[in-house]
Amino acid sequence: MTINKDGRLPGGSTSTFDAAVSLFHSLSDATRLAIVRRLASREVRVADLVSELGLAQSTVSAHMACLRDCGLVVGRPQGRQVFYSLVRPELLDLLASAETLLAVTGNAVALCPVYGTAPAGSAVTG
Repeated sequence: MTINKDGRLPGGSTSTFDAAVSLFHSLSDATRLAIVRRLASREVRVADLVSELGLAQSTVSAHMACLRDCGLVVGRPQGRQVFYSLVRPELLDLLASAETLLAVTGNAVALCPVYGTAPAGSAVTG
């Protein structure tokens, strides 16, 4: 996504922003992030994730469907099982960049009044 100096996309299109919003929305759930982290090491079945995450099979399957529909994971059928893996390793680069950004901004994002998770009155550090 290339942005001009004035903060706009070339040609005035917002479609690239729409795609980026969709990407970040697909990663905006803690369970989906945990699944992606797990898939970083090797492929996995839904049953494995159910056991590791302590969630219902239907919950894990719904999150896998979201990640699959967004093109972030792919399933490889083997008999009656499906083994899931990340489609692109660049997703891990994105998460590493996010961790770097969070490290330098302290807990400012957690204090965001709209999306934050920190209790009111917490101090910003960093």
